[in-house]
Amino acid sequence: QVQLVESGGAIVEPGGSLLLSCTASGFAFRSAPMHWVRKEPGKVLEWISTISTTGDTITMTDAMRGRFIVSRDNARSTQYLQMNNLKPEDSGVYYCAKNYEFSIRSPGTQVTVSS
Repeated sequence: QVQLVESGGAIVEPGGSLLLSCTASGFAFRSAPMHWVRKEPGKVLEWISTISTTGDTITMTDAMRGRFIVSRDNARSTQYLQMNNLKPEDSGVYYCAKNYEFSIRSPGTQVTVSS
């Protein structure tokens, strides 16, 4: 059974940082590209990033590039999203996802950027 468990969401002031972690089980993590997506109230699910199986190739939405860093540790079956210089518009529920349809995803963690 595929499980994705994430942690790290919090309330943070603008300019702050957060580290999201997503630990996977139930599938061959090291063989799966992984994704981060976000959901804002009233909006559709938004793709944030994709990391290749080895971590060598990362693609990211323009809005976060330069501020967010994606990485993975295949030995720990964990993907990370380091979020720096956070802005209010980064707020939302963040999910890690296993498939390109993003239908296999974690329960989500709330990130709120507010002063």
